Parts: sequence; C-alpha cells; structure tokens
Amino acid sequence: MRRIGLLGCGNVGEIIAHKHEGFIIAALHDAVYTRAQAVEDACGARAYESFDEFLAQDIDIVVEAASVSAVKTHAEAILLAGKDMVILSVGALTDKPFRDHLKECAVSTGARIYIPSGAITGLDNLKVCQIARVSKVLLRTTKNPRSLGIEADHPMLLFKGTARDCIRQYPKNINVAVAIELASGHETEVELWADPNTDRNTHELIVEGEFGDINITVSNRPSPENPATSYLAALSILTLLRNLDNPIQIGT
Repeated sequence: MRRIGLLGCGNVGEIIAHKHEGFIIAALHDAVYTRAQAVEDACGARAYESFDEFLAQDIDIVVEAASVSAVKTHAEAILLAGKDMVILSVGALTDKPFRDHLKECAVSTGARIYIPSGAITGLDNLKVCQIARVSKVLLRTTKNPRSLGIEADHPMLLFKGTARDCIRQYPKNINVAVAIELASGHETEVELWADPNTDRNTHELIVEGEFGDINITVSNRPSPENPATSYLAALSILTLLRNLDNPIQIGT
C-alpha cells in the first residue's frame, strides 16, 4: 500500500486526510504548522514543522495540495529524493524552464509526476490533440465573485487571453486552464467570468479538431470551507491515489 506525504493541509488536504482509503498517509506538512497538526487525528499521521524532516520520512509519494509557491519551493527536492509527486497547483508548470527542470529531476531518480484531473473532465482524450490537428482550445470558467475576491452585482468578463497569462493574475482559481494546455499540447484560450447569480464553479471546454468537436461543461459544487476550490478537485486526487496500483488502467 502506498505511503503518502501530504504537503498542504488546507481545505483539499483536509478532505484527503478524512477520506483516505486504499493508501496510508504517513506524514503531514503545511507552511502553517497548526493546520498540519489539526488533521493528525483524521489520518493517524504525524505533522512535521520542518519540510526536510517531513521529506525524510518513509513515504513513496508526496501529494501537493498547497499552492503554486509550494511547488516552486519544494518540487525539486521531492523529486531528487526519489519520491513521486502529485501536483494539484499545476499553474506552477506554466514556467516551461521550471517544468523542464522538474522533468529532468524526475528522470534522474526514476520519480514520476502526476497531475490529477482536478475540477475538469476529459483530460484523457484531450491528449489526442498532441497528435491531431487542432484549430481551437477554449476554456470558459464562471465563478461567484466572492471566490475570486471581488464584488460584482452583474455577470462580468474579468479576463480573456491565454492560460499562461491568466494563471499569473488568478493563480488560485484557474489551474484547470493550465492542465488543459499541458494535456492538449496546445495554447489554451481562456475566458474568466464572475457571476453573482451562481453558486457553482462552471468550466466549459470547447475543442475543435480534425477528429470533430469536443464540448464539455462541468458545474462543480465549491468545497464548503473554500469557495475558490471545487470539491471535485479533491476527489480527483483521492481517485488517482486509489488507482495507482490497479493493473487495469482506464483512459488514454
């Protein structure tokens, strides 16, 4: 059974700690030490204030559920230690030199980097865009203004441009766009909308290519403790972890 180190014990980390099954959570770390301590009882793991001490524990894979900055700060050390890594804050990988460096680190130790589907579906077949002609990849995301840290009394378009530019302005809210870009291998157009009339996080994915058209709409319920995070994102990590050792792998 895989032994997990949980990096980040906020809303998503807390869900993983409470719903872990099919794997063992062996160590906890958060930049705010008390957050890691708060979930010790939920999973039976010890919280470590020191990241180096956390990484030195008997763990097979580190699950990042913290932030883009946490990936930037710790991913290299995790991979060079020969630990596999799940990266939820995939916005960190918009930096191509950094992404290439992490790939080199993983290759040098035999470690693997996993990117969960997060708050979207269809990433498996979206990978066919890497080998097929594609004319359009568009993500239209709509959220309640509160989850974006703003006030609005009517629907408004906050951003229109590339995923790379969007993640710089909204690093906590648009990781989905970066995951789509990495899966498809194509630059992704992004529209980010704020709508005070919705209580869901909605992602509309539109892809046009030689294979036909893909239109996917996912309307996520926000996590109760953090409206900026979709509950589906936490569930996608749990599902990934539970299926790592399954001899039958489903999807492209």
